[in-house]
Amino acid sequence: MSLEVLLLNSQWMAGLNAAEQNKVRSDIQVKRIPADGFVCRRGHPADYWFGVISGVVKINNISPSGKSTSLLGIAPGAWFGEGSLLKEESRRYDAVTLRDSELALMPRATFLWLLDNSIFFNRYLISQLNKRLGQFIGAMENERLLDVDARVARSLAAMFDAWYPQQTMMLKISQEEVGQLAGLSRQRVNSSLKTLEEHGLIRVSYGEIQVLDLEKLSTFHSNELDK
Repeated sequence: MSLEVLLLNSQWMAGLNAAEQNKVRSDIQVKRIPADGFVCRRGHPADYWFGVISGVVKINNISPSGKSTSLLGIAPGAWFGEGSLLKEESRRYDAVTLRDSELALMPRATFLWLLDNSIFFNRYLISQLNKRLGQFIGAMENERLLDVDARVARSLAAMFDAWYPQQTMMLKISQEEVGQLAGLSRQRVNSSLKTLEEHGLIRVSYGEIQVLDLEKLSTFHSNELDK
């Protein structure tokens, strides 16, 4: 995916007028970050809104004892980091690349300019924030209530956004990387992916996972299969 494809597939971009779109294109920077590199770090200033052009980004935090907790995976086509910009606070999390990635960086000044000038952009952000709230509530449910297969299903589903109808539901990701997002071993992820594939929810190939039914994947419960 290129920057232009990312912008064309971004719902908020389609609602901007020509002048607003031109400003976005002229202000956005593109940055390549190697695997295990930081996109942003906890405690640092929130200077950009981030869009994923390629690769995979993991949102996580590390406790004072050194334990790392994955909060969310971000797939190509998605934007993140708006909360800290809106609240004018430092980042409360780390964003780390799971593989070589390319990011679009919209400066904070441009983000705030859109906020001041585009009603459509404001409406998009309200929906985006509501979605993020649901994802983080879901992450708590995943860890506390769901079985392993359901945790893997929800971790995959959370990376895709049904608001992007032009986005192909194909993710370049390894089983080890899925394990990092779900907090599971590669071996256990392998077993869960086979279960999800057997039930027609995904298709697995080398280094790639295609989502075939996002709605069912996002509500998957293993115990429902036995009914």
